[in-house]
Amino acid sequence: MPRVSRMIIQDQTAVYHVMSRTALDGFPLEAFEKDFLLDLVKRMAGLFFTEVYGFALMGNHFHLLVKMLPEYAFTDEAVKERLERFYGEKQAMGWEGQLPFVREKLASLSEFMREIKVNFTRFYNKRHGRRGYFWGDRFKSVIVEEGETLINCMAYIDLNPVRAGIVERPEDYRWNSIGYHIQTSNKDGFLSTDFGPMKYDSLSQCELPRASLKQFNVKSEKERVRLYRKYVYETGAIPTDGKPYTKTIPGKVVTREQKKNFEISRTERFLYRTRYFTDSGIIGSREYVSNTYQQFKHLFQSKHEKKPRSVKGLDGVFSLKRLSENL
Repeated sequence: MPRVSRMIIQDQTAVYHVMSRTALDGFPLEAFEKDFLLDLVKRMAGLFFTEVYGFALMGNHFHLLVKMLPEYAFTDEAVKERLERFYGEKQAMGWEGQLPFVREKLASLSEFMREIKVNFTRFYNKRHGRRGYFWGDRFKSVIVEEGETLINCMAYIDLNPVRAGIVERPEDYRWNSIGYHIQTSNKDGFLSTDFGPMKYDSLSQCELPRASLKQFNVKSEKERVRLYRKYVYETGAIPTDGKPYTKTIPGKVVTREQKKNFEISRTERFLYRTRYFTDSGIIGSREYVSNTYQQFKHLFQSKHEKKPRSVKGLDGVFSLKRLSENL
């Protein structure tokens, strides 16, 4: 059966939640492997036209939340600078006559992920004296609207080690984005905190009831991280779909954080629906999902127009299911 075409927004800035799982049994990604994988993602992010918002490297899979930037946004000089920084000046000279090819490659989400997965497989196989595949099926990708949806998705990603019962506090985990912010003070400026535009009512210019996130527009990166951490604690204390095996941040931990300027409003908490951030094809406001769907409707076999469906528990957020499990 032929593969279904992946939904990729061409020649525009777009944010994607991408996930990939190992083909091996158990949890082969141990501390040393996670350190290498994180360093590899950082190096590739410095080469490709991308900004990284969030990540979580787990024992048998990883999540990335990345913004891919269009190739026209970079001059030839900017491309050469990236090549020299990554390969070294002498080796980068070999790409001089191939800038159109290089430019197209560096703007590709698929190429970005391929470089990460192929290079990690080589490292892992050499380290463990083995051959063959390390990763399973193709990576999954979800198109994510900037603003509220992006922050919700990033919180879902950062709470992975909490839900898995590895840590009680998400920033205690070394291999997720909130841990990287808190433990390293975002070393080398690796992670972006430019979450994109927040939603406002077009008539009244008032903040929409679902958002309550206008605060993230503050200029200070340190303050944005503090507010995001507060937001993660609010959502992380909420049980997910009543699954008994899914851990949450303990109440006593949240209480301690409240005393350190966390003002949690129960009426603003949303019921955490994690599956929408992994199983959707597109997620965001109704307008964003509808408009983005129009670019890819020719890929769907259904004769009927697909309509965005509201995400229960996330007011104002809609999703469109993926084309297949291997999208």
